[in-house]
Parts: sequence; C-alpha cells; structure tokens
Amino acid sequence: MPRSKLLRFLSATAALALVAGCAKAPTIDSAKVGDEVKTSMTEMVAAFAARDADKAVSWDAPDFVGMYHGTPNVVGQEADRALTKEQVADPAMKLSVSDAVVDVAASGDLAVWRATYNYTYTDPTTKKARTEVGNWVVGWKRGADGQMKEAWGVVSDTPAPAAVVPPA
Repeated sequence: MPRSKLLRFLSATAALALVAGCAKAPTIDSAKVGDEVKTSMTEMVAAFAARDADKAVSWDAPDFVGMYHGTPNVVGQEADRALTKEQVADPAMKLSVSDAVVDVAASGDLAVWRATYNYTYTDPTTKKARTEVGNWVVGWKRGADGQMKEAWGVVSDTPAPAAVVPPA
C-alpha cells in the first residue's frame, strides 16, 4: 500500500477509534430498575403469603445467602426453599412489609431494597402465635439472563415498643 493511502487509512482508523472511545455509556434508568426490584419484592411477599415456597424463592440468585438473626446463614436457593417450606407450613404465618425503599447503583446492576416487616409465626416455646417486627434488607444483582436476582437478604427484628403506662 502506498504511503499516502496508509497514512489516510491510519488517520481514519484513529479518528474512528477516538469517536468510539468518546461514545457515552448508556444511561441507566435507576427508577425503572427500582420499580423492577419493588415489583419483584411485592410478588415474592405475595407468593410467601400464598404459601408458595417454590415461587417465593424463584427470585433467588444461585449463590443466594440469607442471614436471619439467631440462625446459621442459608446458602443457595435449595437451602432457602427448604427453610421457606417450613415457614409457609406454619398455620399462624403472616407477613407484611411497609415503607419499602430501593437504592440503585449507578451501573444499574446492583440494588438494595429495605423495608419494615411484621411476621407472625407460631412460637416454638409457647405454641402460640407471636408477631415479630423488624428490618428486612435485600441485595439484588443482575444475573447472566439480564434479570435482577436476590443475592442476599438480612432479617433483623427490632425491640418491641415500650408499653405505654397511663398516668396515675
């Protein structure tokens, strides 16, 4: 190739590389990602309330880790399914969440959902229904299939509110 053609080719290639290098990264719609996570959590809680353990854990990433106060970590979807089946078999079981908030990473590949929960279950000691109130935090990550998956969850009960004593 003659030198002038080679120089034009290299100049054109360099210009294209420069333009490609300056291209903007795609804009992430964090509100859309947040809505995706909120919808998934709403559906997960509904599946749990419907006592459908398989559906309730269907949002788990394969390497899911659940951290629940006073118990060993639950690692993997199958371990989470086994625990969830125990929980939904409890006739007293009820779950509700409120004040949910989602924070989304700038990349759109990670999000954290947090809420307050009320969980009613049969106390193994008293054999009576007991309601626990606490904080629930769930980390989400985008899987290879492009879907947001539950990577980890932390459930932490909070102290019961102090009893209100009427004035004497």
